[in-house]
Amino acid sequence: MAGTKKVKIKQVLQIGVVVKDLQEAMEQYWNIFGIGPWHIYTFQPPFVSKTTLRGKPVPYTMKLALTQVGNIQWELIQPLAGPSVYKEFLEQKGGGLHHVACDVGDYDQAIATLEKHGIGVAMSGSTPVDTFAQMDTEKKLGTGIEIYKRTADFELPPPEAIYPPSAS
Repeated sequence: MAGTKKVKIKQVLQIGVVVKDLQEAMEQYWNIFGIGPWHIYTFQPPFVSKTTLRGKPVPYTMKLALTQVGNIQWELIQPLAGPSVYKEFLEQKGGGLHHVACDVGDYDQAIATLEKHGIGVAMSGSTPVDTFAQMDTEKKLGTGIEIYKRTADFELPPPEAIYPPSAS
C-alpha cells in the first residue's frame, strides 16, 4: 500500500449519530445542549433509490433529523425497515456516533482509491440531489466515513416536520 494515492478530505460536512428513538434523541439534544431546530425526513423509496448493502441491492428506510451546529450538519438516524449499516450498528452498539461525512471532491475517484486501500462501500444509495456511500472504515479508523456526490444545486426538500414545533 506504500505509494497508494490518498483520498484528500476537503471538509468535514456532517456528524452522524444512530439512535433508537429519534423523538427522544431530538428532545435530549435540544433540552441539554440547545441543539436544533431539527428538520425531520423519512428516507424511503422513491426519494431514496439504488440502495445497496455490501454491494447487493437491498431496500432500507430510515428517519433522519438534521440541524446545523456551526458549519457542521448534525444528523440523527433511526433505522426503520430493511437491513442497513445503521440497523447493524444499533444492534451491536446500542447507538452512538456512527460516521463523519466528508467532502472528498471526486466521489468516484475516492471510491476507487479507497478500494485500493482495502476499504469498500458498506452501504450506498441515491436521492434526486445526491449519491452517498458509507465506507467500510470502522475496522481501520474506529468510525465510519461517509462520502457524497452532490448535484451543483444540492438542496434538500422541505422537511416533513420540525422539532421543536415552535421553531417552525
